[in-house]
Amino acid sequence: MSRITGADAEILVDKFKNAFSNLGHAFFENGDYNLNIIGVRNNSNAADTFDDNINVFYKIDGRWVVDCYPATTEPGVNILQRPIVKGGTAILVPGQYRGVYKIDTHGGKRKYRAVCQRLGKVKIWRDDNRDRKPDYTGKIHEGMYGINIHRQWGSDDREYTGGVSAGCQVFQSSIDFYEFMETCEISASDWGNSFTYTLVNQDDI
Repeated sequence: MSRITGADAEILVDKFKNAFSNLGHAFFENGDYNLNIIGVRNNSNAADTFDDNINVFYKIDGRWVVDCYPATTEPGVNILQRPIVKGGTAILVPGQYRGVYKIDTHGGKRKYRAVCQRLGKVKIWRDDNRDRKPDYTGKIHEGMYGINIHRQWGSDDREYTGGVSAGCQVFQSSIDFYEFMETCEISASDWGNSFTYTLVNQDDI
C-alpha cells in the first residue's frame, strides 16, 4: 500500500474531483472517513496481472489521505477461458455504484469479511468468446452478481491473477486488503455499513 498525504494528496483529490465532475459522479468530502473507493482500470487490456489500482480517498482530522493498492478489476485468464456461469464471464462496467456495497461475508470454502455487493445492482458485460482478453463491449446486463471487493488467496508477491477473480475487484496483497478493511470498519462505525464503489478507466482521469 502506498499512502499519500499533504500537498500530493490534495493534487490527487483535485484531479479526481475534476474527473468525477466530468463523469457526473459524486465525490464525498464531508467529515472524516467518508470513503471514496475508486477502482482505476489500466488501459493495457491485459487480463492476468494486477495492473489496476483501488484507491481510497478520505479525510483524517480534516486532512486528505489517499491509499493506493495494486489490484485487478477484470477476471483472470482461467475464468475468461472457462466461464463459471452460462453466458460468459462477468466484467464490471465502469460507473458509480452508489450505496451498493456493505461489509459482509465473502467466499465459499474460504469465508472472510470483505466489501460485498449486497445493497443494489451493478452493470456488467458478459465475455463468452473464451480468449485471453477481456471484452469491454456488447450487451450490458444489470443485476445482483456478487461483484465483491476482496483479496486474492495466494502469496502477496503473486504476479498473475489466475482464477482469483470471476469479475470481482481483487487486491494483490492480503496485507493491503486487511488495512483497507480496517479503514472500512472505521467508516462503517461513523457512516453506516453502506459503501459506494466507483470504477473508472485510466483515460478518464
